[in-house]
Amino acid sequence: MTSQLERPVTPLDPEALKADFPILDQEVFGHPLVFLDSAASSQKPTVVIEAMDAYYRHDNANVHRGIYQLSERATALYEGAREKVARLINAPDPATVIWTRNATEAINLVAYSWGRRNIGRGDAIILTEMEHHANLVPWQILAQEKDADLEFIPITDDGILRQDVFEVLLRLKPKLVAFTHVSNTLGTINPVVEMTRKAHEAGALVLVDGAQAVPHLPVDVQAIGCDFYVFSGHKALAPTGSGVLWGRRELLEAMPPFMGGGDMIREVHLRRSEWNELPWKFEAGTPDISAQIGLGAAADYLMALGMDRVREHELELANYALEMLPREVPGIEIYGPDADHRGGVIAFNLPGIHPHDVAQVLDRFGVAIRAGHHCTMPLHERLDLAASARASFQVYTTKSDIDALAAALREVQRLFSA
Repeated sequence: MTSQLERPVTPLDPEALKADFPILDQEVFGHPLVFLDSAASSQKPTVVIEAMDAYYRHDNANVHRGIYQLSERATALYEGAREKVARLINAPDPATVIWTRNATEAINLVAYSWGRRNIGRGDAIILTEMEHHANLVPWQILAQEKDADLEFIPITDDGILRQDVFEVLLRLKPKLVAFTHVSNTLGTINPVVEMTRKAHEAGALVLVDGAQAVPHLPVDVQAIGCDFYVFSGHKALAPTGSGVLWGRRELLEAMPPFMGGGDMIREVHLRRSEWNELPWKFEAGTPDISAQIGLGAAADYLMALGMDRVREHELELANYALEMLPREVPGIEIYGPDADHRGGVIAFNLPGIHPHDVAQVLDRFGVAIRAGHHCTMPLHERLDLAASARASFQVYTTKSDIDALAAALREVQRLFSA
């Protein structure tokens, strides 16, 4: 089978791309699988699966520690993946790409290591109302421990951050501003370059949660200008257990280790130790080697497709869904901004039908979506919603998938109106 990596990709051809994702070639309850939950975790292309399989079949050994061939090959694959990810996000130095299990661990690393050294009583940390719990709870814990203050940028009714309020909050001279690049619930694409510039002018550092951005649009950490950028591999066509913290070198070098143990040390004595250099200072213990190799393969895959084309594809899907769903599914309530300010995420409700019931019935038609609060309970409180349903797209999503969603939603309405 010819991979999409070997085919022209202008424009992106999602029907052809489906062939690169073996899991999509199946039926659920007698219907072709329509997978619309990629914001929770994306599917994996064959090249990623094969890269991990090849490591275990031919190169399985621990990294950095062996001077025999298997270990040297494993180390080359592992560190080569770091270089690929650095290229994907345009990091200036692969050594500033720190492996983590996911974006959650990356944010916690910054909160524990940088935060506990730099945040004190009365210091302000600015977040937003749309944050994933992973970019909220670690700062709550830190603020409670240090007696710091949390402030929040509110959203408009259509899910756009209130920049006027942000500018007022910056008068508090916060130590840190942390916000999502793309909302995992509303799909809102935030103006990260402008917000970073404003935060820096106020003297704050900036952490950007890119879990929903890296898989879907071009990300250039140097152009953004932020101080920390995090994302999860499993949302970016890579395996679970893979993730990234990127940080400015001078910040990472000044931060103490997050965990202690093997590989993060240079020397260990009974009463003291000396830390390893970047990036290994933050990578204690045997890592999930195959997962990071898989992340490197996923980075190659996405770069071969072209992230500009990936964004154009999802913009087309978002426009299609926002125009077609209200027409074909009477009464549907859709949350968030217009397509130009939105990633490939559509959160919605059918009035009078609980999202869990919607998702359960859709599953009987082979359509997989997410239902609940999507780890954004404060955002749902702001919207006065107990829960919502969410359809989310990836490079393998087609307009026919959205058509199938609409047809299944009409069946949900028919069932609950009977």
